[in-house]
Amino acid sequence: MQQHPSDVVRLLELISTEYDAARRGLSGTAMGVSQHQFITAKMERMELLHQELRTHVGEQAMALIAQTLDSTQNEASGGFGNHDAQTNEQR
Repeated sequence: MQQHPSDVVRLLELISTEYDAARRGLSGTAMGVSQHQFITAKMERMELLHQELRTHVGEQAMALIAQTLDSTQNEASGGFGNHDAQTNEQR
């Protein structure tokens, strides 16, 4: 199986974006069926991207997705913490 780094990076970024949109959909203003349909659509898109990623990296695809989503979450929570610390120092 041939790996194409630019395709792999692109797919991981798309998966991360879809995941973030679905996560944000949980706290959005839409309720009930429309919220469920939105999140379902994002998860289905992630599955298609996962399948495409598997054509490039094989069984490593899920591990790469997990690493990407984990690092994205850590960056987001770390970024907020650093911003708060800077804000407190400036006060």
